Amino acid sequence: MFKVLIPAAAAIALVAFAARPQTLDASINDVPTMTWRLGYEDQAAKLTYGVDNSDQLALMITCQPGEHTAVVYGYVQPDSPRLTPASMGPAPIDPLSGGDATEALIALNDPTLAALAREGVLRVIGEAGSSTISATVQERRLAADFLAYCGSARV
Repeated sequence: MFKVLIPAAAAIALVAFAARPQTLDASINDVPTMTWRLGYEDQAAKLTYGVDNSDQLALMITCQPGEHTAVVYGYVQPDSPRLTPASMGPAPIDPLSGGDATEALIALNDPTLAALAREGVLRVIGEAGSSTISATVQERRLAADFLAYCGSARV
């Protein structure tokens, strides 16, 4: 009889231990860190905001040197009256986002982009409404480098 009771009691204790509620600290530590990154692909520059060490992006801004506009793609977009849709017709559904992410154009001299480089704050708007994305001093430099590269006449 003890051969059955001891393993049963151990199993019940293990289930009770595993089912206990998680502490608030544990759930806070599980939140992925999102950062600004700057990358280059061929001649294009990409300023992205997303989860560290992944391809999960909330926002991506790309440009070519010497152009006056940048392409904005993501679940949130800069909150600027000068933002324009990239196409007037229906856009193809993106298999990675299920079609939820949108694409738009923004002038490189737009005040919202300048504020990211100068003040470290980008006002954005998305499905959940408007909010801000902040940038550290180092990330502000990345934004400034992005704007300088895009505004240059490099070929």
